[in-house]
Amino acid sequence: MIITLTQFNDSIITGQLPLELPLHLQALWYDGRGDWKKAHDLIDHLSDLVSAHVHAYLHRKEGDVWNADYWYRKAGRLRPDVTLEQEWGNLVGEYLPSF
Repeated sequence: MIITLTQFNDSIITGQLPLELPLHLQALWYDGRGDWKKAHDLIDHLSDLVSAHVHAYLHRKEGDVWNADYWYRKAGRLRPDVTLEQEWGNLVGEYLPSF
């Protein structure tokens, strides 16, 4: 399945989760819908680099910077100096094309 950024963003507005999205993109989708808890629940048990990156963002959004930094390190990343909205967009932009 190929989904464009526009289709991904439109699906957030309509509330129709695209089929077969990997968990890290599902987490970003639910976060985009305002459901941080569902997003975190989807990603919390995963340890791959991409999931760790999304997990870091979610903890940064939560305001738990210490925990966020832990997950950024697990992902091999540094905490970005951008807004949360920019980081969300960067994550979707980075991982959606590889889906």
